[in-house]
Amino acid sequence: MSAASTRSRTPDRLCTEAVDLARAAAEEAAAPGVVGEHSGAVSEGDRVVTHFFECKELGYRGWRWAVTVARASRAKNVTLDEVVLLPGPDALLAPEWVPWSERLRPGDMGPGDLLPTDAEDLRLEPGYSGEDEPEPDSAVSSEMAELVEAEDAEVTAGAPAHLPLAPTRGSIAAVAEELGMRRARVLSRYGLHVAADRWEEAFGSKTPMAQAAPATCVSCGFLTPIGGSLGQAFGVCANEFAPADGRVVSLAYGCGGHSEAAVMPKPPRPAPPVVDETKVDAFPLRPSPDSGSVPVTTDADTAELGHS
Repeated sequence: MSAASTRSRTPDRLCTEAVDLARAAAEEAAAPGVVGEHSGAVSEGDRVVTHFFECKELGYRGWRWAVTVARASRAKNVTLDEVVLLPGPDALLAPEWVPWSERLRPGDMGPGDLLPTDAEDLRLEPGYSGEDEPEPDSAVSSEMAELVEAEDAEVTAGAPAHLPLAPTRGSIAAVAEELGMRRARVLSRYGLHVAADRWEEAFGSKTPMAQAAPATCVSCGFLTPIGGSLGQAFGVCANEFAPADGRVVSLAYGCGGHSEAAVMPKPPRPAPPVVDETKVDAFPLRPSPDSGSVPVTTDADTAELGHS
């Protein structure tokens, strides 16, 4: 028989009437003045009732003090069971806890922050670790050792076939490390797809900017190609006036800053001046007497002031 079927649907009368006992217990457990009005009682089972009181504590809007009282069989004294603070149906609750790895968003990292990567991260897979390096007496290892000997890169105590380990210099691991390929983990196929989807969503063909662009990035002179398999679908924008400057963009993306969208015509240049060197123009050394605004007069005393 389940616990629900053994509970009495009718609250016990003596337990229901023990409101003063429940209030005194709530006031003893809470701070003074935070226990409000009695808001009801609920039967928890045979001779077990929980009384609810409003909570006036700041920051606990909608919470209730729950005081559970009980009575033994054939007993008339009601005893206290427990006092707890519980959220009501309209209580203000804290948001559900989310692990930091799920709360983290792009741009949250700051200087000095460390972002640990899960050992089983699906975006990564083991890189070259040297475990598949050929044995010292194999043909590949012998050729490598002979090449190192010919270049005097490393002096060995004997023939490479008789050495316990292949020479470090010139080995596959050393060449991989020199080329920058000896990494503990590299992007997996899943990691490549996730990155491609993220870049396509930010700067892809379905964005409003690409829909209104006159042409796509595949024909733009500002597009800088990238290596690897992602280079078949993405590149880096190098137009300082474009909205995706320095960002990885899809080849199907586009904007108004396309290099061939609108070529600005050259401004018209004025015709060069024509100088006639075969004709001489005569210019007087002094202006003519009658060229001024004052009439010519021979008497300086009666002459009006002004320019002549």
